[in-house]
Amino acid sequence: VNENDELSVFRNTGLERVNALETDIDFMVNEYGLERPEVGKPGLDYAEAMRSLGSERLIPEFMCHYYNFYFAHTAGGRMIGKQMSSLLLDKKTLEFYKWDGDLNKIKDKVKGDIEEMVSHWTREEKDRCVEETAGAFRGGGAVNSYLSGGQSPH
Repeated sequence: VNENDELSVFRNTGLERVNALETDIDFMVNEYGLERPEVGKPGLDYAEAMRSLGSERLIPEFMCHYYNFYFAHTAGGRMIGKQMSSLLLDKKTLEFYKWDGDLNKIKDKVKGDIEEMVSHWTREEKDRCVEETAGAFRGGGAVNSYLSGGQSPH
């Protein structure tokens, strides 16, 4: 997103989770005496795939991943986060599940920006976006499986 002007509208939307995730990792390392893990191969591979889509200007394919990633975290991901917080963290809400501002307004703005972008796509570009859905689930699923110690069915 930061390296492609066509995606500039998706910079600093409020959905970004990197800083929040860093804070949560630091909390868990310090609170539970854990060693900070390195990024695993599934995460490295998925990040490289996303960079490749961006650098090759495969915008419809990239937007499929973008949409699935962010909206998964703001929907079912929040519910899972609350459940894990209750079960494992003495009900502490991780920063990953907090947003600056009204999340529904942020999502509505981003959704509108996506719809505006897609309204200018050809039928072929729309089809390419839809066809990338399995890849988006595979990439996210591989990361989830790695994070769960290989116990995830993804």
